[in-house]
Amino acid sequence: MENRPSHYSFGSASLLPKEEMLETGRKEKKLVIGIPKETSKFENRIALTPQGVELLIQNGHAVLLESGAGEGANFSDHDFSESGATIVNNKKDVFESDIILKISPLTLEETDWLKPDQLIISLLYLYNQSKEKLTKMFNKKVNAIAFEFLQDENNCYPVIRSMSEIEGYASIMIAAEFLSKAHNGKGVLLGGITGISPAEVVILGAGTAGEFAARAAIGLGAVVKVFDNSYRSLRELELNLGQRVFTSVLHPRTLTKALKSADVVLGSLRYLQTGHSFMVTENQVAQMKKGSIIIDLSMDEGGCFESSICTDLEHPVFVKHDVIHYCVPNVASRVSRTASIALSNIFAPIMLQIAEAGGVHQLIKDNYGISQGIYIYRGILTNNHIGKKFNIPSKDLGLLMAAF
Repeated sequence: MENRPSHYSFGSASLLPKEEMLETGRKEKKLVIGIPKETSKFENRIALTPQGVELLIQNGHAVLLESGAGEGANFSDHDFSESGATIVNNKKDVFESDIILKISPLTLEETDWLKPDQLIISLLYLYNQSKEKLTKMFNKKVNAIAFEFLQDENNCYPVIRSMSEIEGYASIMIAAEFLSKAHNGKGVLLGGITGISPAEVVILGAGTAGEFAARAAIGLGAVVKVFDNSYRSLRELELNLGQRVFTSVLHPRTLTKALKSADVVLGSLRYLQTGHSFMVTENQVAQMKKGSIIIDLSMDEGGCFESSICTDLEHPVFVKHDVIHYCVPNVASRVSRTASIALSNIFAPIMLQIAEAGGVHQLIKDNYGISQGIYIYRGILTNNHIGKKFNIPSKDLGLLMAAF
């Protein structure tokens, strides 16, 4: 029999390729994830459902949930505790976690509870963000990821896409409500009936929200017109709808003509997707039909109608130039349970990826989409758009990663 060295072994590791041995050498990190209750009165969503929590608990992680955090989406504390979450009554205790996962941006009070190298994942709402709050986050030397900037393997924005799908569908339901006499509308049925012309719906933006709004409006029998500056987006929308609809680039004269005959105008142009802002002028709004309705889905980025003023779910509309304006920035919160499930389907796997990578620092190196979501790294601003808005110097994330 051939003699072998005493240390020779047929263990599984000896049979692995070197690359795979390196991967198995990476130690998975056990995470403590904190979910505080939203302080915003009209934010009903939550980023993890009980099912998402259960998945994380089964993988050895811990979840601290502030009591009542899921009530807006009709998830009780009992639902979460049954899934393995620890329910706490003190918000400050939640902020002892490694990762803070919430919907709305942190409040000034919440930033006082942050600690170095903590990871904050939330919406940024850049339009309503404050320099004071960002500066406090810099001083705490935290890491921060914005929902709006996260990308997937297809370079799409998963949170924006899922919320836009919901908002697109919901916006047509909202339009139907406020066209009815029950909400002091003009008493028009969106789809019309035999012998009566259907309502006209003008959609600004051929992105995800525009596409799903068009699906809903067409399904109800409305006449749909879609405007966008991107010919490619318009073509893709038609392909996705599987039928021809009226489409046009944003030519002022053509748009003004369409606005004059519209019963519903939906604004869904987003800065992140177009690279520039767009606004329907107040003069164009003044020429619209009396009793028509504007739904501005771009309020979290400043809106795309000059006449828009931010509203909330309790008082969602106002009338200007005899046109009803619906300017709520978080339309998806109207259907908070559906929206929460969609968010949980995104963030539960991301939590597992962070753990598998051994922490967010390694995941940023490994995952381009996650790195795009980072806007503060170790207390340093890494997003150029934010830097320009607040006149704060920013640094390239790649160079920072090489330095640390």
